[in-house]
Amino acid sequence: MKIQLIRNATMRIDYDDKMILTDPFLGPKFSVESFAGISENPLVDLPILPQEVIEGVDVVLLSHLHVDHFDMMAQKMLDKELPIYCQGGDELRVEAFDFLDVHPISDSVHIGNIEIIRVDGQHGTGEWGERMGKVSGYIFKAEGEPTVYWCGDTIWTADVEEAVKKYSPEIIITHSSGARFEGSEPIVMDDAQTVLVCQAAPEAKVIAIHMDTLDHGKIDRVGLANHAENNGIPAGQLIIPQDGEEIHF
Repeated sequence: MKIQLIRNATMRIDYDDKMILTDPFLGPKFSVESFAGISENPLVDLPILPQEVIEGVDVVLLSHLHVDHFDMMAQKMLDKELPIYCQGGDELRVEAFDFLDVHPISDSVHIGNIEIIRVDGQHGTGEWGERMGKVSGYIFKAEGEPTVYWCGDTIWTADVEEAVKKYSPEIIITHSSGARFEGSEPIVMDDAQTVLVCQAAPEAKVIAIHMDTLDHGKIDRVGLANHAENNGIPAGQLIIPQDGEEIHF
């Protein structure tokens, strides 16, 4: 298998002969409003053309429907007959964009030989956590492939920890920017919580994404790498890809 980080939470995951596109955020630099009053988003352009991002895609998998995970450009460009899988409760909103083959995931689903299992996420705490709404992560399993846990937009919680223990994923994908709003705690994992993931799954490869893209992010790639090194995370366990980078397994 291979994973190509495109930008933010947008990845092309080549898994069991299926090309899975996650959370397509395809608009150009500064095409979305500011989240923190610092800059319009995204802060960077795509590393490849949007047409290349969607080329050869078999399935789209959505963790939730915030604009930086499923934007207007994606809604316009994706083939309306492309299978789209989303968390239960989001299907009507996806169908409202004229997509014809939408599948909600309440617990688990099979896509060919791939089993995808939904895991609850928590997009922050307190009032902000409530305002951010329901989010999901997903476990990928298939014979002959490593088990993957894409955590999605979540902080480190008991549900996340339980998923790591239960499924023993060989690859864990975290959203690690420590994004926050004024007066909020982090709404996704920060450097400290990403280190907790590494410590909870010492045999896994942890891939940190969703960084250096949005104006409410507080942790950048360099800062995360330094924090991990200072906390004894072994070289090679934590992978922090650049936009456009492919990781082969």
